[in-house]
Amino acid sequence: MKKTYITALVAAGVVICAGIFAGLRYWSDRKAANFRTEYTLYVYPDTDAEEALDSIASGAQAKRRGSLRRTARSEGLAEGIKPGKYVIRPDHSAVYAVRMLLNGWQTPQNLTLSGTIRSKGRLADMISRQMMVDSAAVAGALSDTAFLAAYGFDPETVFALFLPDTYEMYWTASLEDIFGRFKKEYDIFWTPERLSKAEDRGLTRLEVSVLASIVSGETLQAEEYPKIAGVYLNRLHRGMKLQADPTVCFCYDYTLDRVLKKHLAIDSPYNTYKYRGLPPAPINVPPKACIDAVLSPDEHGYLYFCASPDFDGTHRFAVTYREHLRNAREFQRALSRRINGDD
Repeated sequence: MKKTYITALVAAGVVICAGIFAGLRYWSDRKAANFRTEYTLYVYPDTDAEEALDSIASGAQAKRRGSLRRTARSEGLAEGIKPGKYVIRPDHSAVYAVRMLLNGWQTPQNLTLSGTIRSKGRLADMISRQMMVDSAAVAGALSDTAFLAAYGFDPETVFALFLPDTYEMYWTASLEDIFGRFKKEYDIFWTPERLSKAEDRGLTRLEVSVLASIVSGETLQAEEYPKIAGVYLNRLHRGMKLQADPTVCFCYDYTLDRVLKKHLAIDSPYNTYKYRGLPPAPINVPPKACIDAVLSPDEHGYLYFCASPDFDGTHRFAVTYREHLRNAREFQRALSRRINGDD
């Protein structure tokens, strides 16, 4: 009887211990925070579960790697891992991290367009560096007439579609999703107020973007955007040639260090020294501020401007050609002194 009692106690103890062990493991795997630091994991279509788990364990400094692997097995991660951007936080449990990958619970990605964008190659690289899409695929889409037609643009006018800013979307977004998002933002940007301002200037949306791209090409000083926009609008309204150096640079794929007289003879609809009016399409991706500068330019009588002899990135403006020649000579003298080391 005593022996039976002891056996029963031992059996009960084993059951209790097993229950405690199972409970602790359940808590460890499914409830307890399992990571020491935040970590961003990018899962590509060819990333396997083992590789992803190793990356999480190392990058997020897993406290209990066994928990991570047990939950991965029990949840079937090997058969169902999904591509995406996943941010593992210190308060996540092992099972939550695994289920993120299994169910595609992605963390949104910021896609930022900024700086000077003067070629489709740079635009494609900028997008592909931040998203899962391949740069060659983006570049191909930017030159695909049929693809772009769905968004209201073509390979020549496509720069107008993109408005530099930061946009939140999923890292795995398709080409269609990405271009669709930019088209949505384009339509939102062109409010009735902006459309009315464009009409008041006698310009279409595309023409505003074209002129804005020229303004963007002329200066990096945002405070000068409305002033330079005013110069070009004054020229347009007087029927004068725009004579904008950035359009000539565009004709030479931006390979010129300086625009010389010989470059002004190139026969291209983008050469505003040769042809009156606006070029057919934007010569770069203009910032929103340049577009708004064209829509709300400074009101003045300036028809000319040239770089300041102070070499601070600003310009000097003139109403008359004689005044402009005086400013240009002053700049050339300052440039010669700088080149000759006299300053």
